[in-house]
Amino acid sequence: MSISGNGRKHRSARVTEGVERAPHRAMFRAVGLRDEDLRRPFIGVANTWFEAQPCNHHLQRLAELVKQGIRDAGGTPIEFNAVPANDAIGMGHEGMKASLVSRELIADSIELAAVAYQLDALVTIGGCDKTQPACVMAMARLNLPSIYLYGGSVPPGSWRGRAVTIQDVFEAVGAVSRGRMTVEELRELEEVAVPTYGACGGMFTANTMASAFEAMGLTLPNAAAPVAPSRAREELAYETGRAIVRILEAGIRPRDIMTREAFENAIAVAAAMGGSTNLILHLLAIAYEAGVPLTLDDFERVSERTPHLADLKPAGRYVMADIDRIGGVPVVMKALLDAGLLHGDCRTVTGETIAERLAGVTFPENQDVVRPVSQPLHPTGGYVILRGNLAPEGGVLKITGTTKRYHRGPARVFDREEDAFQAVNSGRIRPGDVVVVRYEGPKGGPGMREMLVVTAALVGQGLKDEVALLTDGRFSGATHGLMIGHISPEAAVGGPLALLQDGDIVVIDVDRRTVDVELSEEELARRRAAWTPPPPKYPHGLFAKYARLVSSAAQGAVCIPS
Repeated sequence: MSISGNGRKHRSARVTEGVERAPHRAMFRAVGLRDEDLRRPFIGVANTWFEAQPCNHHLQRLAELVKQGIRDAGGTPIEFNAVPANDAIGMGHEGMKASLVSRELIADSIELAAVAYQLDALVTIGGCDKTQPACVMAMARLNLPSIYLYGGSVPPGSWRGRAVTIQDVFEAVGAVSRGRMTVEELRELEEVAVPTYGACGGMFTANTMASAFEAMGLTLPNAAAPVAPSRAREELAYETGRAIVRILEAGIRPRDIMTREAFENAIAVAAAMGGSTNLILHLLAIAYEAGVPLTLDDFERVSERTPHLADLKPAGRYVMADIDRIGGVPVVMKALLDAGLLHGDCRTVTGETIAERLAGVTFPENQDVVRPVSQPLHPTGGYVILRGNLAPEGGVLKITGTTKRYHRGPARVFDREEDAFQAVNSGRIRPGDVVVVRYEGPKGGPGMREMLVVTAALVGQGLKDEVALLTDGRFSGATHGLMIGHISPEAAVGGPLALLQDGDIVVIDVDRRTVDVELSEEELARRRAAWTPPPPKYPHGLFAKYARLVSSAAQGAVCIPS
């Protein structure tokens, strides 16, 4: 018995066709699929909806529109969910350890569903920080005809006449601890900073990744900037559903799009927009899945030739809604393309090249959200890789978030984030200090926690330009200041951070790209010989498995089977 006879069912025919598949069809019929549905290609809709957070709260509605688009174009949608963590809700406690782990779990979940149900193609839908790279990692790993849909960001809140985001709330906590804001003012801000659903509105990690994926050509045109509560976002969802059927028919696969040049385009656009340092971690992981060689040095190389154009939070004035107002990410892309800073011949998921996609885009006048290439905010995009005896494999800094180029001071060493935050919040960190938060790397955390509660508290206390921070953990896209993360190798595997003691003098020289401690090699060797690794924080379960498999941050913190 043949149900399909349809060449588009290049995988799903294995579960719908032939006499021997009658039991399989019986199961599909039980959930409402008819003969017509079984004849059509099965298109997975990988949703990362979650009720308890704004970034992904609305993705159910977008998925329904995607599915309607798939049906109208001749496919059979099969929606499934993957469990996301939320970075803002996870900050400052054990829950943040789940954040980066969730990236691997979501990618694995999508892979599992695609294999189990023999899906022919995929639409992946992400919102918050780790759902997005997870979706694209799975697309690269499976290499099925696929397209990505971003859920969009939240419009800014309004507090006392100024636009605010979740960044302002985190920084206000530090201001309260120093008496620079009252608890009542903090409560007022808390109630209005996140006015509706959508991902965090600044050029934090969510909008950084969405912009990068648009630059790579993995989405429909102008897919990153429209805010979540908008007609434009709903239309994108429906058209994404229609587009995946055409992509399947054309046989376009993610690795056709994910070339080395496409990764360079993603880095350039993120650098031009002042994007999050998490971009580095996630693009390294996606490149690993796609089989594309990419290293830390590639980020600095591309960033060095790319001007910083978009005046966006956390260090700037505007949010993603303002980018949408002036024409979206294509405005930034066209400016870079015209300056010879993008690879215009890269192919997109819908078939045209980047240059063809941007052909009708013009630079908007009478606005200062995005500067022309001739008048940048900064001459370079700001991604800097530092190395030295504290970071042999490298550490990551975003210099567009700080004016400091040099810092020398005593180390204040903490073995977990909570202890560092308590020290900051109680006023025990002084100007000139170098705050060191270690054993928070991929293995040591495990999960490589973000340090926004610490960095925001420092900013809120007015110490942004007075102290530095080093960690083998990560930073939120909302972090700004002389904050160096991803220090590799991490402390848990015996990296140099494990050898630091309170009072050791640390020197950070951005111009020389160095981060060092003023200790002799003999002293470092003596301390290394005396060091013993800490016991695992989780003896079994998900976090134990992750800690055993995860690689260095310099490799994207991907899980590599041993």
